Amino acid sequence: MAYFKNIGKIKFEGRNSDNPLSFKYYNAQQIVAGKTMAEHFKFAVAYWHTFCGLGIDPFGFATQFYPWNQAKDFKTKAFHKADAAFEFLDKIGFDYLCFHDFDLIEEGPTQLESEKRLETISDYILDHLEESHKKVLWGTANCFSNPIYMNGAATNPDFSVVARVGAQLKMALDITIKLGGENYVFWGGREGYMSLLNTDVSKELDHLGILLTMAKDYARKQGFRGTFFIEPKPMEPMKHQYDFDASTTIGFIKKYGLEKDFKLNIEINHATLAQHSFDHELAIATSENMLGSIDANRGDDQNGWDTDQFPNNINELTRTMLIILQAGGFQGGGINFDAKLRRNSTDLEDLFHAHIGGADVFARALLIADSILQNGQYQKHREQRYASFDTKEGRKFRAKELVLEDLYAIATSNPPPKSISGKQEMLENLINRFI
Repeated sequence: MAYFKNIGKIKFEGRNSDNPLSFKYYNAQQIVAGKTMAEHFKFAVAYWHTFCGLGIDPFGFATQFYPWNQAKDFKTKAFHKADAAFEFLDKIGFDYLCFHDFDLIEEGPTQLESEKRLETISDYILDHLEESHKKVLWGTANCFSNPIYMNGAATNPDFSVVARVGAQLKMALDITIKLGGENYVFWGGREGYMSLLNTDVSKELDHLGILLTMAKDYARKQGFRGTFFIEPKPMEPMKHQYDFDASTTIGFIKKYGLEKDFKLNIEINHATLAQHSFDHELAIATSENMLGSIDANRGDDQNGWDTDQFPNNINELTRTMLIILQAGGFQGGGINFDAKLRRNSTDLEDLFHAHIGGADVFARALLIADSILQNGQYQKHREQRYASFDTKEGRKFRAKELVLEDLYAIATSNPPPKSISGKQEMLENLINRFI
């Protein structure tokens, strides 16, 4: 069954096209900075928002009645959803999808029933993957929606719940490996606390570290060679989540000896919830060589929650692409559109408008960032700002060849330092000039 009968394959038509169902900047095979745009981005569609979304919010019922979600039988609905997903991927022209385990099919009443259901739907999706040559950027497990996880998953105070989490992770890893998933993500939606009055933070962090290590070891034994990602988020649904931001998560990864296998999946809206900019989170991740992947969306400037809107801020994404290009790209991952339509966007073609806009703004940002780097002024100013560390004493400091007494001697034998401008406004103007 075809779900998008009136929509053909989305093509690149250039910025002067007035066809809303075409790419204006995203030309998949265009070479930029030595790679095609498709290789730079590895755009992925989020199964949960795009094919499971109903337009529900805390104050209202469903508004998006898509045909693949209408079957009453859970198996039929899962098959229809998969058919719609691969038709959409084919027409939008992206190579990847991302999923949670129970996006693919409704969770069963027991663990064993859930396993049977996942086996059935993963067989069906595997056939689609082989026929279409599409891929799985990453899989993950939904260990936050079921009421049993109200007190946490791996950080739950009840060991029987922790054991259940382990079983669910095993199943999610199994189907991710089966479907050729290139990476695997951990998002600790309930890994945190609502109150410190009833929480032993030390135990919970240890338990989370233990379970992630077990999951990593199991996947490696099954032959999984991809990268594991942790996706930081400071709060919501919990008051405080242990993977608060990039710095916190990197510290956790290193504390539990996971740095050889784990990197970060950074989300734009999660960065702003942590009161950081997105480029800040990327810069922290790249400083530790841990930028694995990103979830592309945005929040609303007036709202303090995770609105998951499609990205459209060209200035923000230009700064984003400057960091990504200078870091050499992602380590294993790509760009997953973890974004949903607004509740009053109810037409099937709105799904295409949203993804077209997201791809175009990233493509435009890539072109601008590459032009800025090719121009050389941006990098020149950054290098000049730290030029003093290329002096004889500066090089010794960076090589850890000086002691504190040496710094004292240098400081007392030289005139007081002069003020050196950071040229922030000039650099902001430089970015805007290329935009």
